[in-house]
Amino acid sequence: MRILDTRFPVALMETFMLNIRNFVAGALVATAVIATPALAHPRLVTAAPDDKAVVAPTNRIAFTFSEQLVAAVSGMEVTMTGMPGMPNHTMKMSGYKTTVSEDGKTLMATFGRPLMAGTYSVQWHVVSSDTHRITGTTTFTVR
Repeated sequence: MRILDTRFPVALMETFMLNIRNFVAGALVATAVIATPALAHPRLVTAAPDDKAVVAPTNRIAFTFSEQLVAAVSGMEVTMTGMPGMPNHTMKMSGYKTTVSEDGKTLMATFGRPLMAGTYSVQWHVVSSDTHRITGTTTFTVR
């Protein structure tokens, strides 16, 4: 008479279930890691000049973001909101070129000459691969 070892199928089944559980857990983690960047919006990391900063005359404004930008639909509008002797003078600036850096994360406006003394407001808008438009405003003063 032959006696079968009944523990073998149970041990095999336990190992199989453990492997399935580990596979499912790994797949869930991988899905979360892969999907998270797709849901992220670009976040402003740095601004130059900083918000509310007082700076020397500059011919460049730059905003660096956490995500690569879509250059064709990202930009900024620069407005002079005051100047010495005329604190409430508002004038939309022109004559600047807006570009996105080579790494795709920095939106820049470059003027042909340094900005005059006064206060400025910059309204920026950017779009990254998630296609959501993000906006913001920063102000600074040129002395």
